[in-house]
Amino acid sequence: LSSDQAPLPVVTVPLLNDNYGYLIICPKEKICAAVDPVEPKKILAAAKKEGVAITHILTTHSHWDHAGGNKELIQSLKDQGKSVVVVGGANDGIPGVTKEVKEGDEFKIGSTVSVKVLDTPCHTPGHVCFYCTKADGKEKSGWGGGCVFTGDTMFVGGCGNFNSGSPEQMYSNFMKLGKLPEDTLVYCGHEYTLKNLAYACYADPENAELKERVKWAEARRKAGLPTVPSTIKDEWETNPFLRVGTETIQKYAKTTDGAKAIKFVRADKDAWGRRR
Repeated sequence: LSSDQAPLPVVTVPLLNDNYGYLIICPKEKICAAVDPVEPKKILAAAKKEGVAITHILTTHSHWDHAGGNKELIQSLKDQGKSVVVVGGANDGIPGVTKEVKEGDEFKIGSTVSVKVLDTPCHTPGHVCFYCTKADGKEKSGWGGGCVFTGDTMFVGGCGNFNSGSPEQMYSNFMKLGKLPEDTLVYCGHEYTLKNLAYACYADPENAELKERVKWAEARRKAGLPTVPSTIKDEWETNPFLRVGTETIQKYAKTTDGAKAIKFVRADKDAWGRRR
């Protein structure tokens, strides 16, 4: 599933029950990076269909449903006589990692794709997001923001579990992602959108943009299509975890402190989910 509106060629590959892997393609050299390729056979088939070779594996975090295919994919490529650079966050224990990265690190996929690393610890200690732009800085007309691959930190309309991390960390992560250009395309790790937006409507019931967003997401899923990519602008308008600075969410959470508000919203969503 290619995104024809993307400033960079991105192919979305549905994996497992509700995961997404991605191919970020450099058309000039006909190579690509595979993001969170938990099912290597599907990833390899998608790369073959696009006529590109996988030269990089970008792993957002160490959980098995994101990193669990790394070693098999490495071996499959090795059997074809090909090597691959395996990128992951420092100290996250990424299987097969050859290039550990941290905040601000930059590298390229071929000559046309620039990748900047954003540290987003919380869901796992070394979780990272990958912010990708065209290497020449000249985006496709109308799309200046590039793409960000957010793993299990930011979802469409939602937020990953904090696990061993803190509310302060996740709040910082969301503010960091929220500072990206508003037309940045957001590619997350799971298809959780309908449930996320259902909770968002519960927490933010007067939000007109949110009501339209629900209709859009329902139509996409009914047609068997993914709800990725979103945009940073969409998330500012509809994601209660990013909207913790708004009067509506602060009133609902009974605090003006961003970290305390995101902690409340996370716990409230969990409780809401158990009641359903």
